[in-house]
Amino acid sequence: MENNTAIPALGALAQGTRLDVFRLLVRHEPHGLAAGKIARQLDVPQNTMSAHLGILARGGLVRSERHSRSIIYRADLDGLRALTLFLVKDCCAGNAELCAPLIAELTPCC
Repeated sequence: MENNTAIPALGALAQGTRLDVFRLLVRHEPHGLAAGKIARQLDVPQNTMSAHLGILARGGLVRSERHSRSIIYRADLDGLRALTLFLVKDCCAGNAELCAPLIAELTPCC
């Protein structure tokens, strides 16, 4: 991951409603939620929610899939993992063993 990829993701999470949306979607993995249901649960107008979901999608943090008449949104956990690894990649001033437990938890096992 490069800065030009990380910045939109961090910017997407740097707003209260979008952070709430992302955390809600993480709690509903792997099934996701319809956009309307997200808007109702967070008490946000649907047109505003669409804008927030678009920003999160451009930041690589949510994915959408059409099911009949609904669009289901899911947290993109791979995007979150890549962002987090990017942030801690050079941690601890070269003492990688200090960050090894965190990196191990973020790295897929298989």
